[in-house]
Amino acid sequence: MAQAQATFEQDNSERSLRRNFWRKVGRVAANIPFAEDLLAAYYCAFDRATPLQVRATLIGALAYFVLPLDAIPDVLPVLGFTDDAAVLATAIKLVASHMTPAHRDAARNALAKISADPH
Repeated sequence: MAQAQATFEQDNSERSLRRNFWRKVGRVAANIPFAEDLLAAYYCAFDRATPLQVRATLIGALAYFVLPLDAIPDVLPVLGFTDDAAVLATAIKLVASHMTPAHRDAARNALAKISADPH
């Protein structure tokens, strides 16, 4: 029973992270220079072939990006995303060998769709 509850909560958390991630990316992708890396990290994090430790590292970085409260508020012009970029860059550096060309291609395709249809 406890295992089933933990799995349910993890699934809900993952769905919530995915939903909030796409909402935020849709709003800010055009304004952040690291959008492609962010999206590649997303695709790597949710790729079932990615090792669990790598997924955990990237999901932590993505959650930091999604969270409304962080070290430097995202609403501040220019500076707002510097902490998000630093967290993401650190995570990517740690797991770069696991980010595949397929993750990068998916990121470029998603970014093209976001750019073509900003809402």
